[in-house]
Amino acid sequence: MSTTTTLPTELTAGTWNIDPTHSEAAFSVRHAGISKVRGSVAITTGTIVVGEDLTATSVTATLDPTSITTGDANRDGHLKSADFFDVEAFGQWTFASTSVAPHGDDHVVTGDLTIHGVTKSVELVTEFNGTAVDPYGNLRAGFTATTTISRKDFGITWNTALETGGVLISDKVVITIEASTIKQA
Repeated sequence: MSTTTTLPTELTAGTWNIDPTHSEAAFSVRHAGISKVRGSVAITTGTIVVGEDLTATSVTATLDPTSITTGDANRDGHLKSADFFDVEAFGQWTFASTSVAPHGDDHVVTGDLTIHGVTKSVELVTEFNGTAVDPYGNLRAGFTATTTISRKDFGITWNTALETGGVLISDKVVITIEASTIKQA
């Protein structure tokens, strides 16, 4: 495992704003123990401040739980209700990094994730996907980050028992973030 704190060659120091129209936080959770339900939540704002090396880099983001979509309007409504995310009481989710460290060819961004009014430390294994200049002259950088959380850790405990044993919704939720960022002048 690499221990260097140098930046990838293409990623320059400065402020990179997340482009919400080209970024997404997706999730999957096991349903009835036999399949997975997938959905997404909009990233409304986010900033990556890249330092001269990784140790001086920070990440912040805000997500909008009212935007949850799973492809089923009834399920989406239930997820937004007090049984799950209670979006009327907890209208935004946030992430603020506390450290960035190398992890093999990738990096681990550790930070405080707040969902449903509860803040927990999570580790996002993050892959740098390179840079590109878009047709409008913007320098972009792309990242993919993944983590697994426990619903119960965030106070989201609604469930129902199955006749065959087990429960309807697993505790484990896999989150994958695809972020496109734009370098600020």
